[in-house]
Amino acid sequence: MSNIYDFSAKDIDGNDVSLSAYKGKVMLLVNVASKCGFTPQYTGLEAMYRKHQQQGLVVLGFPCDQFGHQESGDAEEIKNFCSLTYDVSFPMFAKIDVNGAKAHPLWQWLKSEKSGFLGTEAIKWNFTKFLVDKSGQVVKRYAPTDTPEKIEKDLAAVLG
Repeated sequence: MSNIYDFSAKDIDGNDVSLSAYKGKVMLLVNVASKCGFTPQYTGLEAMYRKHQQQGLVVLGFPCDQFGHQESGDAEEIKNFCSLTYDVSFPMFAKIDVNGAKAHPLWQWLKSEKSGFLGTEAIKWNFTKFLVDKSGQVVKRYAPTDTPEKIEKDLAAVLG
């Protein structure tokens, strides 16, 4: 697979979504969780999405329960939490694995495109982020501690 548009994933409602639907947009893909110390980043992610949506940014949230069992709810619980607690309006996807034998192919590809700290591919925790440019190529990987506000500088460069 050569770029992100070759992948698809189920959205939070169980519908298949081809990432080619986001062709020409800048994407920020995030593995999210509802009960994590980094969960308040939803506020910054939503603010970033609303601020830059007209310029072509889309934030894509991928719930993951692989780190400390911090996303234990089902799709309906996750949707309600995101909507009621953080007023999330960016696209949310079905719960996935980002590591291991059952890791979603999209996340396997993202990790192979941009390794993490000290060259490791594995996702270390919730709220790891990948910035993808308008041509579908991974520009940068961000650690869970990198807040949406910290990403703004890089985002401006890829939004053009």
